This record gives sequence, C-alpha cells and structure tokens, in this order.
Amino acid sequence: MAKFATLVDVFDNSIATYPNNDLFGTKKNGVWVWTTYLEFGKQVDACRAGLSELGVGRGDRVAIVANNRVEWAVLSYACFGLGAAFVPMYEAQLAKEWEFIAKDCGAKVLVCATDAITEKAKPFFETVPGLTTIVSLDVATKPSDDGKITTYAKLVGSKKKVPTIRPDKEDIAGFIYTSGTTGNPKGVRLSHNNIASNVSAVHDVFPMSASDRSLSFLPWAHVFGQTCELHALFSMGACLALCESVDKIIDNLAETQPTLLMSVPRIFNRIYSGVQKQISERPGFVQAMVKAALAARNKQRAGQELGLQEGLVLALTDKVVFAKVRQRFGGRLRYAFSGGAAISTDVAEFIDGLGITVYEGYGLTETSPIVCANYPGARKIGSVGKTLPGIKVSLTPENELVVHGPNVMKGYHERAEENAAVFTDDGGFRTGDMARIDDDGFIFITGRIKEQYKLENGKYVVPTPLEEQIKLSPYVLNVMVYGDNRPYNVALVVANVSAVRTWGKENGVSESDDEKLLASSKVRELFKKELEKYAAKFKGFEEVRDFALISEDFTTENNMLTPSLKLKRRGVVAKWQGVIDGIYTKKKSKEGASATA
Repeated sequence: MAKFATLVDVFDNSIATYPNNDLFGTKKNGVWVWTTYLEFGKQVDACRAGLSELGVGRGDRVAIVANNRVEWAVLSYACFGLGAAFVPMYEAQLAKEWEFIAKDCGAKVLVCATDAITEKAKPFFETVPGLTTIVSLDVATKPSDDGKITTYAKLVGSKKKVPTIRPDKEDIAGFIYTSGTTGNPKGVRLSHNNIASNVSAVHDVFPMSASDRSLSFLPWAHVFGQTCELHALFSMGACLALCESVDKIIDNLAETQPTLLMSVPRIFNRIYSGVQKQISERPGFVQAMVKAALAARNKQRAGQELGLQEGLVLALTDKVVFAKVRQRFGGRLRYAFSGGAAISTDVAEFIDGLGITVYEGYGLTETSPIVCANYPGARKIGSVGKTLPGIKVSLTPENELVVHGPNVMKGYHERAEENAAVFTDDGGFRTGDMARIDDDGFIFITGRIKEQYKLENGKYVVPTPLEEQIKLSPYVLNVMVYGDNRPYNVALVVANVSAVRTWGKENGVSESDDEKLLASSKVRELFKKELEKYAAKFKGFEEVRDFALISEDFTTENNMLTPSLKLKRRGVVAKWQGVIDGIYTKKKSKEGASATA
C-alpha cells in the first residue's frame, strides 16, 4: 500500500514529523538562511487563508510564473490544501505563452514573480475568462484600487484560519504543460494520487532520509524537479538549498555541502568536462593513476575483486585526486540522480568513478514522472533501471514503451484527440520512446520515435544520443545532428567561442571576429578531430560526415530550446536551413572536384 494517497498527506506528515528540520535554504546578502518545516507550515496556513479570501476553492486553478523560491512551494501546498490545482510556468517563457496557458487551464488567480511580469500580465484580464486576481511576489508592485492586482505580502497577511480540506486522491493536484516542441503546449492533468504514488515509490527504493540535503536548481515548473526533488525530499524531512543561478552551481555546491544532486545530463556533462580538463593539465603519472583508478572502479562495479596493486592505486588516487574533486562539490556528495534525457555512459562512469554513485532514471510529464530507475541493489550504467513498485511496462511490436500504473496522468486538458492517440484500450500510456528490456528487467531507451529519421540508404538514425556524445567536447556548447532523407549525417555545431579563442591563442589563431575565428582552417581542423574523438562509438551509418560552426547558442529566447532545455528541431531547422543545405552542397562540390581530378 502506498505511503501517501495525496499531497496533503505528504504535507501533514512532514510538518508533524520534522518540525525543527531545515527545509529550504536561500542565499541573502551573501549568507545562507534556512527555513524550518514548522515555519514553512505556518506560511502555507497563512497563504491558504489568503487564497481562500480571493475565492479560491476546490476545482479552481492557480497559475504561477516564477522560478524556484520558497513562495512557489508555499503557494503550491496552499492550493493542494484548498483542493485547487496549481499550474506552474517558466519566467523564461514568452508573454503569449503565459497567456495561452492561463487561458487554457482557466486560471482564477495568476501569481507573478516580478513587477515586470505583472505588467505584462495585466492585459490578460481582457483575454482570460475567469481571471479575477494577479498576485505579485515583488515588493515593488503597487496593489490596484479595484483589487485586481495585489501582493504576496497582503495575501499572507490574513489573520483568518482556513482548515485544510481532504482532497480525493483522484482530484487534480496540478497541470504541468508539456514543453511544446511542436505547436502549443498541452496541459497534463496530474492527480494527487499520480504524484503521491510516485513519491511513495521513491520511499520504497531510494536510500534518502531526513539527514540529506540537495542543491536545488531543476525548475519545479518541470515535473522532474517538482516530484523528484520538491515533493519527494519534502516527504522525507530532507533539506533543499535553492541555487542562486545555473552559473553558480559549483560555488553553491561548495557552500551548502549537499549529500545528493538531482540534475539533467547537461550539468553532469559540464562537471565531466571541467574535471577532465583539470586532470589533463596534471603530470603524466597523475593522469595514468586516474585512468587506472577509473578502470578499478569499473571492475568493482562489475562485481569483480581487485588485485592488491589495483586496490592500492585506487585508494591513493581517491585520496590525492578524487577526494579533492568531491571537496570542490562540498565534500559530502554521495548520490547523483540523472533524468530528463539520456546521460552518456562515459559521463556516468566517470562521475561514478569519482566516488559519487550515479542513478539514472526515466520518466515523462505524463507519468508523474518516474517510470523506472536504477537504485541500490539494482543498477546497470547505460540502462534507466527497473520499474518502480506498482508500475508495469510493455513493448509494442514497434518497440514503443507502454506504461501502466497509478502514476499515469488523468489525460491532457481538453485534448480528446491527443488522449485517444496516447492511451491504449486497457489504460496504458504510449510513451513515444523506443526501448528494449533485458533478461534482468533493466530498461534501455533506444530513441524517440518522432525524432528518428531515415537516411537515403534506409537506415534509421536516432540523433539525440549522438548529440549528447558530441556535446562532451569542451569546445561544443550545443549541436544538432541532421540527415532526414539525406545520404549521410551532418551537424550544426554551436561552438564554445571562449574556449576556442583560448585554444586559438595557444595555436596561432588570433581572429577577434567570432565568425572569422570559426571560419579559420585550423579551427575547423580542431572541430573535425573533436567530432572524430567523441563520435568514435557511432555506428558507420551514424557518422557525421561534415559540419557547420555557428556562434549563436540554442536558447529558449530564440525558440530553439524548450523551457526544459530540449532541442526544438523545427525551430533550429527553420533558422539554419540554408546553412544545413550548404553543408551538403559544399560536400557534393568537393566530392565532384575530387572525382574530376
């Protein structure tokens, strides 16, 4: 039986069990300040009363545009206690996307992080039926005379006592809108039981406890950050230090000394590249020690005994190299949980080799999210683990993974056709991901059905794993592999210009203009070698034959990344189609000239 039926159960249990534990840490004026569970509970009580006075009740929707902050968590649990659904959005989204989601979900109240967002949201009163109030978290916001614009300070200033209702476990706890790689995002309706069952399953298999601390930088507007970090760690009495910003992750790790880290591969890749670079600058004998120590860790992971010399090398390397790396991350980091996309086996093995155990899992917004994961006693690097308790999976004849369980969503909001397309007759959810399951029950994701394409020779290519491998190069910020109905694959590579410029100074390339720098024959030769190095494990037909270098990164602002940092392939192709076509044209001309010669 699941430990929790609703998120209100999670809240009540945690506040009662861990009142004096630190829950949230925020850095203010250079100092980390901690909020306890009891203090958080009181804030939720006050916020629940304030929302009730605004008319929020069972079945209503409260939307929010804000990055992770204590008030975000307060508002979410206040909504759960009123039977209302919480609908998060990203600050990085465009105003038209906020407007679409607020209208689509039928928001009664909209919470805005800043005064600037509040100003952009004011016109929504004319376009979002039923929107009664905008609440600003910014102290600079001035409440309006008509009461339509108010502040968070006023909201939680109510002296009224409003008891928590007991929602039914099938009541909707929140909508999480899919990233929308194509078209408008869809509102995924997640019930209390969907999320609470996933939280309960985490208790069954993972070795986390009230003594653990994470550095939280995954957005809670995304299901991975919300369920796996916010709700799961809150349910265990653990602590979350709220990262200042993505560029401060390493500094904040050292300051807050977390015991676990939940992240997407992009961050692990950054750690991998940084540490690899540091090791490459050490004397040759140190590099040899590290290589031998990592090989010894691999043997240990495979269950093999180490010889005396192997054990000594591993112990010495751990003391003089790996321990110092772990100290840079705070010195207490034991576990790293990866999700959101496939992590490179090389990266996972490297971080694991440093003495930080890596657990990779898999899930989707529609599955609340965890379907399967590696966990103690059941771990194979390269797989996404085994199903969590209560969840079952199967494969279609096309090897599409289908999920059954209490974590499967209630459906997309008012999208009958899409619901019909993703649900099987017996209630299973079609993930859209291809997979294989080995004899031990470990699941391996082999690609996204919609992302795979066919080359002219009939071979199918799944680009995402190839891109993740190429991005391990310290000179590559981003990449898109392309070859749909073409004779071979090419790549559009976003260069890490600062790293290239540093390399250039050491290798006689001193162009001050970015485009001229990237056009240099020496720089192109550098990237050719990098592609060969990091694509060494590609199959023959997956080979990237040619590439173009660009300096403009893929971002949410230029419509090339989703808010959850997935590649918007259509957006990239729309912008760079001419450049991509030019790669093939150039390659064909070279081949023609060579044949003529």
